[in-house]
Amino acid sequence: MAIIKPFKGIRPPKELVEKVESRPYDVLDSEEARAEAGDNEMSLYHIIKPEIDFPVGTSEYDPKVYEKAAENFKKFQDKGWLIQDACEHYYIYAQTMNGKTQYGLVVCAHTDDYQKGNIKKHELTRRDKEEDRMKHVRINNANIEPVFFAYPDNSVLNSLIMRYAATEPEYDFIAPVDGFRHQFWVISDQQDIDTITDEFAKMPSLYIADGHHRSAAAALVGAEKQKQNPNHKGDEEYNFFMAVCFQASQLTILDYNRVIKDLNGMSSAEFIEALKKNFIVEKKGSEIYKPAKLHEFSLYLEGEWYSLVAKEGTYNNDDPIGVLDVDISSRLILDEILDIKDLRSSNRIDFVGGLRGLGELKRRVDSGEMRTALALYPVSMQQIMDIADSGKIMPPKATWFEPKLRSGLVIHKLS
Repeated sequence: MAIIKPFKGIRPPKELVEKVESRPYDVLDSEEARAEAGDNEMSLYHIIKPEIDFPVGTSEYDPKVYEKAAENFKKFQDKGWLIQDACEHYYIYAQTMNGKTQYGLVVCAHTDDYQKGNIKKHELTRRDKEEDRMKHVRINNANIEPVFFAYPDNSVLNSLIMRYAATEPEYDFIAPVDGFRHQFWVISDQQDIDTITDEFAKMPSLYIADGHHRSAAAALVGAEKQKQNPNHKGDEEYNFFMAVCFQASQLTILDYNRVIKDLNGMSSAEFIEALKKNFIVEKKGSEIYKPAKLHEFSLYLEGEWYSLVAKEGTYNNDDPIGVLDVDISSRLILDEILDIKDLRSSNRIDFVGGLRGLGELKRRVDSGEMRTALALYPVSMQQIMDIADSGKIMPPKATWFEPKLRSGLVIHKLS
């Protein structure tokens, strides 16, 4: 069962939400955050990217930067830019991209569910990134930003959400950077709160879509606080962390594409010939060509696009990892032909999220920065859930979720 609870959210007054809200901390660098915050002292970047309050070049990992985050978090509350709700609520957060809306329930998930594997992951985490988020959670004593979960489709919850969606939202705005619509409702009716809690209790698992490091950090901080409390009971606020949970079928996963700096000493003709061992290769011309189905890739090389279709026998339909296009391309192109063994550490490859479009792949190759580009068909949410259920881990750089959650709509305090 999935244990969740409502919480007393800390959030901006309706008239200030567009001043406070921001992109997540991990989708932009320090200078981008500095530029986006500008002279807006209410921007959440002063809490989630507080290095912008120091001279250019100050490390985001400097101890004084974490201290500044806590100082600014207190300042936001003292000035009334963030106010804590008097009662525990669930919340609904809707995002609309390209005419499609997905509705998430903002809840507090239990750290024990993460530790026991009831909250399932599909990516590896890095200890240095976990430690960074742990420091941020510790010093603020809060989950400033939510993690992004998926749950199996549920008709009871869907009906409840749609009932609220027909009412006027608490927040409703178009974000300046992504151009997508973001809406937010407060669930205060106790019967509805109980229904949500009960329906989640029937679910065997929740799935991390995005935010593996934030989830790990929250669970580790919760475990620390358990050890520090001799009277620990298990229902303390530090046992919970904030998540936005979406029905799996509503989520949009975009392609996550690759650009490569060299052909491992081969000519273009030799590279194309090497591909024919495991792929049916077809030249498509100079117009951008997008893969149309699983196991089809598009390659851009010297001004031409190619279709690459993996041959039967090059993948295993019974293996949730071996059937993935990210695994096929990593094994048969990047490793076998181009000798790129480790996608996390190689400086010969870079990755481009699908929101930028295949035109970005073409631009980076045509500029001479990169030699070739490889576009993949997107992973499905069902594939992610199958892998998480099997206890396996996705290959690196496999998923790109859009739209990203905006930060600053609601915050969860650990006490």
